[in-house]
Amino acid sequence: MRSRQVLVDLFQACNNGRSVSQLHSQVFKTGILHDTFFATKLNSLYAKYASLQAARKVFDETPHPNVHLWNSTLRSYCREKQWEETLRLFHLMICTAGEAPDNFTIPIALKACAGLRMLELGKVIHGFAKKNDEIGSDMFVGSALVELYSKCGQMGEALKVFEEFQRPDTVLWTSMVTGYQQNNDPEEALALFSQMVMMDCVVLDPVTLVSVVSACAQLLNAGFDGDLPLVNSLLNLYAKTGCEKIAANLFSKMPERDVISWSTMIACYATNEAANEALNLFHEMIEKRFEPNSVTVVSALQACAVSRNLEEGKKIHKIAVWKGFELDFSVSTALIDMYMKCSCPDEAVDLFQRLPKKDVVSWVALLSGYAQNGMAYKSMGVFRNMLSDDIQPDAVAVVKILAASSELGIFQQALCLHGYVVRSGFNSNVFVGASLIELYSKCGSLGDAVKLFKGMIVRDVVIWSSMIAAYGIHGRGGEALEIFDQMVKNSTVRPNNVTFLSILSACSHSGLVEEGLKIFDRMVHDYQLKPDSEHFGIMVDLLGRIGQLGKAMDIINRMPIPAGPHVWGALLGACRIHHNIEMGEVAAKNLFWLDPSHAGYYILLSNIYAVDGKWDNVAELRTLIKERGLKKMFGQSMVEVRGGVHSFLASDRFHPDSQKIYELLRKLEAQMDHATQRPQVQPPLAITSCTLATHIPWKAKAVYMRAHFRWLGHFWEIFPTYPFQAADMSKSNVPTLAMIAI
Repeated sequence: MRSRQVLVDLFQACNNGRSVSQLHSQVFKTGILHDTFFATKLNSLYAKYASLQAARKVFDETPHPNVHLWNSTLRSYCREKQWEETLRLFHLMICTAGEAPDNFTIPIALKACAGLRMLELGKVIHGFAKKNDEIGSDMFVGSALVELYSKCGQMGEALKVFEEFQRPDTVLWTSMVTGYQQNNDPEEALALFSQMVMMDCVVLDPVTLVSVVSACAQLLNAGFDGDLPLVNSLLNLYAKTGCEKIAANLFSKMPERDVISWSTMIACYATNEAANEALNLFHEMIEKRFEPNSVTVVSALQACAVSRNLEEGKKIHKIAVWKGFELDFSVSTALIDMYMKCSCPDEAVDLFQRLPKKDVVSWVALLSGYAQNGMAYKSMGVFRNMLSDDIQPDAVAVVKILAASSELGIFQQALCLHGYVVRSGFNSNVFVGASLIELYSKCGSLGDAVKLFKGMIVRDVVIWSSMIAAYGIHGRGGEALEIFDQMVKNSTVRPNNVTFLSILSACSHSGLVEEGLKIFDRMVHDYQLKPDSEHFGIMVDLLGRIGQLGKAMDIINRMPIPAGPHVWGALLGACRIHHNIEMGEVAAKNLFWLDPSHAGYYILLSNIYAVDGKWDNVAELRTLIKERGLKKMFGQSMVEVRGGVHSFLASDRFHPDSQKIYELLRKLEAQMDHATQRPQVQPPLAITSCTLATHIPWKAKAVYMRAHFRWLGHFWEIFPTYPFQAADMSKSNVPTLAMIAI
């Protein structure tokens, strides 16, 4: 029994043709090759990773294939659009083998009939399905029948099938909408879509929207291009569904445009992070004497916020003042968000204070803005003032304040906020639950995060992803991988891009390079998910942490999208740790072009030069920083000791006991150095790395400690007889260590 389970686990781990072949040999040796369960698994894996011929060979060599093996083989041929062979096998299954088809077999056969436009054979299969209540009432069978009749031009028959189901699901609705659209009946497609939208139990999917957009395009081609409101509606539909290029093409061909047309297209660019295009179009609109309204201004401000374009943002602010809608709810909120994202909190606060009436969205913009600018402690004050003004926070506000609190890492505050969540009835909200898991994990209380996770009855992909990230924050990549496997194997939840971001980050923080590479491969090939710049950034960081800078550069060069600042930033940080000047210069050159106002990148490169003794280069960079007026934002962290919360800055020398603090740190560094020279001796302090990988030299770790562990020394002096543990350091881009006194 145990060996059988081992084989099952091995089947699940297969991800290429070679591993399938090796497993096939193992199954042959164990003498269970004719077990239909394993034969079906082999058949499916060969079809996926090797060839259809290899899959067919497994099928042919199985003496008594069951319905599952038949279905697996039929599905493989159908997937390759080999319709004739699919139907030939289906005929053999019924007439020769005498195996009864089930509700998975029939849709495959119907799809083959649809592919060949074999209406009569499809009707015969339809008749067979109606004789079996279980098969005839299956939604997938219904969808396959609708597709068959649609592709054969029999929409009347398709509608009859559709109407036999009292509560059609999304797939069945979409099949009907697509059928009408493909049969050049856009009016009926849109009418049915309208009915679909009104149904509470139906969720729209991208396939439905593509069919609806195509139906709208058919209406335009039919002679509605002169109807500006209709064209604007179609433009808005393209924009809302992310069809940026199609929307731009339609906009360019519009013979007539009004302010709605311009605003819609600007919003389309802004929401798809094409900030430059949005602002260029806004300027073009002004030049062509179109008067922007509040909607236009909000979209333009969103573009400024995305691109951190403060200069343009201020110009648009002046337009809002001139037009008289500066203090409108939507415009003022967009202005606050823009100023906060452009690192100008004073301007945001000034505008907020001038608002005659503030809604929950305005408060949330200010609250989250402070957190974005490294002032999460002020976010807490904003939240208190918000409650004092009798403004009831919504779920979004609660998520934002939990996120801000997680930046502080204060455990007592986490408990208070958790209590507020329960009292306010937000504990059933999955996004709030995920934020609480993150909050506890960033406060150093992984146990509470796990307890919260286990107590949740409903766990969607957001909750699973948060728990994976929590283990990753604590450097426990092994547990993160276990949770990921539980989600994949023991639940119906399918991992998404955020899930893979969390698990890859966990692998990176724990130095699990091989595991991280396998996870990335599963993301691309098994789940067909498209990695974005953040995923590639983590892969670069993963390889950079262990010094594989060449492979990291290969990933950047093979990226299908332009590498963003965080990708090159990860490479530059790795170059600093491993002293690779040549590659560091390449990374820095790209960073200076992508984000020229970020002082940190200049300082990182100058530190690389300093280690190599290139002081002329250091001086040149430092001069450049002064000439451009660039300022580095100092990292601020919090530590909770004996119920008190204490704040400290990187390289802080203003505390009256700073001399004692630095003296203790020098002693600690000497003990670390001594311990590495004599590995057999237990160091007097147990130092465990949470997010700083063990392969980084002790000297590099000591640099981080000198820069970050300021106030711990002070509290050590004040409480020499009390063991204490450092709270989680809240600055996410600075590696941290947990220090435990013995």
